[in-house]
Amino acid sequence: MARAHPNRPRVTELHQGQVFAPENLPLVQLGNNRPRRRRDLDSGRTAPVRIGSVTESSTVHRRRVEPGIWLLELDRPERLNAISEELLEDLHAQLRWLAEEPEAQADCRVVVLTGRGRGFCAGLDLQQRDGDPLGPGERPAQQRMRLQKRIAALVTGMRALPQPVIAAVNGPAAGGGLALALASDVRIAGESARFGDAFVRIGLSGCDIGVSWLLPRLIGASRAFELLLTGRVIDAAEADRIGLVTRLIDDPVAAAHELAARIAASNPDAIQTSKRLLERAQGPMQDGLAAERSALASIMGSPNQREAAAAGLEKRKPNFT
Repeated sequence: MARAHPNRPRVTELHQGQVFAPENLPLVQLGNNRPRRRRDLDSGRTAPVRIGSVTESSTVHRRRVEPGIWLLELDRPERLNAISEELLEDLHAQLRWLAEEPEAQADCRVVVLTGRGRGFCAGLDLQQRDGDPLGPGERPAQQRMRLQKRIAALVTGMRALPQPVIAAVNGPAAGGGLALALASDVRIAGESARFGDAFVRIGLSGCDIGVSWLLPRLIGASRAFELLLTGRVIDAAEADRIGLVTRLIDDPVAAAHELAARIAASNPDAIQTSKRLLERAQGPMQDGLAAERSALASIMGSPNQREAAAAGLEKRKPNFT
């Protein structure tokens, strides 16, 4: 059985305010989805770096941990693996590889998704501006809609993979990180895991990136309403109690590898068929995603949303109109 990454620090306690307080929530600031380039330090030139069919990634690593099992590891530990422009595109590229490449079809039966360091994924990293002076609310509506579609495509890409995806949640899973965990087929949590979507506290809807469709189906409508309307963050123990995760264990990555090995030992045709049928039985997801995109694009940058974000940064009570 594969072991967890040897350099992954252990976290026994993580306070909500360190990650999920409104003043720490980034504002969406992703670029125009252009290909990233790696700089040649000797010549000063930039050129794409490719391995096989996937651009070499500095933010998402893919490796075969044992026959039939591949690990996807988000690698921005200094930002709790928050989703930057580069990570967004790197993760898309890895999902395409898993879905389309002959090597993946021949050898990858189960995918384990986790984050390096003390976080799973702290949501969208909106501190990364990449030279773009426009915040999300200042972008034209069409740009905001394209941004929403690109981010939401991560969820549909994960759900469409032929391989089951097991999320090993080793720390905060917030906002977009929560969506990645929900989009996985199975979730295993460590003691340091935290789950939440606090966008409502900065004036945005937490119903984003498929969360409004996925969360009620996992924990029930009433609990989903309460979490998304308050922006409350839950710890690993509560996530286990309400059925958001299937297992709570000290080492979620090792446990995910153990479960993946059990799945990979079965007939791959039966596994892929089961995933496809389970997905179909839940009904169409695209309607929910379309409604989310329209709602988020319209509320982003509105007067009340700007006031909510400003109040959070200034640590004062908002004055809504």
